[in-house]
Amino acid sequence: MEGTVIGPGPYRATKLWNETIKLFRSGMPLRRHWANFRCYDWSFTGSEAVDYLHDLLRRNYNFGPEVTRYQTLQLLKKFLKAHVIEDIKGRHGTEDFEDTGHLYRFPTMSPLKSIPTRSLLRDSNDLPRLIRWDDYEELPQQENTAPSKPAVLTSDLWNKRHSVAIGDVHECKLIRRKEVTPKQVDHIWKTMTISHLQRVLGLKTLDGVLNPVHVNGKHIVHNVTKVNKTGIVVLDNKAEDMPYWVVSAMKCLANWPNGNDSKQPVYPGFERDVLKTVGEYFQRLRQPLLTFHLYEVFVNILSLLSDKEVTTEALQISCLLLPPPNRRRLQLLLRLMARVSQNQQLPSLNDMIPTRTLMVQMFSQCVLGSVDEMDLDELLSTKLVTFMMEHYNTIFQVPSKLRSQVDEHLSHLRRVQFQKSYPEIYQNRFPTHESKAAVVPEKAPRPKPHLMLFNLKKSFQPFQRSWSFRA
Repeated sequence: MEGTVIGPGPYRATKLWNETIKLFRSGMPLRRHWANFRCYDWSFTGSEAVDYLHDLLRRNYNFGPEVTRYQTLQLLKKFLKAHVIEDIKGRHGTEDFEDTGHLYRFPTMSPLKSIPTRSLLRDSNDLPRLIRWDDYEELPQQENTAPSKPAVLTSDLWNKRHSVAIGDVHECKLIRRKEVTPKQVDHIWKTMTISHLQRVLGLKTLDGVLNPVHVNGKHIVHNVTKVNKTGIVVLDNKAEDMPYWVVSAMKCLANWPNGNDSKQPVYPGFERDVLKTVGEYFQRLRQPLLTFHLYEVFVNILSLLSDKEVTTEALQISCLLLPPPNRRRLQLLLRLMARVSQNQQLPSLNDMIPTRTLMVQMFSQCVLGSVDEMDLDELLSTKLVTFMMEHYNTIFQVPSKLRSQVDEHLSHLRRVQFQKSYPEIYQNRFPTHESKAAVVPEKAPRPKPHLMLFNLKKSFQPFQRSWSFRA
């Protein structure tokens, strides 16, 4: 593998685009060509460009050998539209790139994408703050007006025993906050999930990678709690689910040859028509299943593919951020792709392309895509979808470490809230050393008997037979 490794960080997709253009411009062989009785120096044919760029991408660490010639051709079409290259007459934008002997050249300066220079977040402290027991922002506005006199905490021992920093607590907080609200649970899951994602990616900040505003805590809680026995998300609103005919078609292919529940007549090429039906549905979606907002997150995960465990954990966390309908569609689609690719009884679905390659090419852009047309999403989506298809059984599991930490925080939060709302009850159930000593005085320690030294000084006396034992 060659090329500069673009590791995880802000605007990784933009950096990959610029790096690819630089490598293409600096390495593409240029020579003299003749066309229409004229000589053109420093030019190349369309076929030469496809050959060179295809080989370049396959040897590049950021893309890999999975890149196809068709994908390379699509990228060169984008290059022509973005004026990275132009035809020999200086035309670009409206022209279509051809994989033929048509001549092209580089303009004087190929435009690169500008990387935003706005100030990045300083550190992880700028992440959404975890809910504390004394937060009460859900109360009506008139109830937020608290007395100015703070409550006095008399026990220093309590502050030492609990990790929540309290400070001065208003009386209304002690009275009204008695239980953890669903809004607080959503916020805790959101905050801790984002924090875990930042840790797995190894970044000091997620600025330029993920905007916390686009993360919905309710989606995370739904994806964690509302699943069936196979781990597939269950939707509350059935209108958000896929149409019945799409689900039926997917079951037909996934369980071939025993999946034709509708008992439709099977004719030669029937399985190809079913696949076409499924493909058309996903290709008509308004945005990819991983959403435009999470595009940079998954592009960053691609830089971790050398470590299977880290990549799997990063995908587990990132897929929790998806809206439940998207997560459900993605789960069913990846399961379909995996089963079809491994089914030896399924007839060939394409005369030219192997089934596994066909699955990736057909659905990769339905999974990952950029809102910017001038991007490398075709190449990046292929690499990501290949990994997700091969590990679809594990990437939708909830990380055990994340779940345990959230449960621990919620349990601690409920315990502290109960203690401050009902101090007398809490004290009776969980007495401290101070309260226990006030009710049950400690007993005076019993003095230990002195060690009799003279007993230790006696020498060992061997056993002797007495006269009474004689015969």
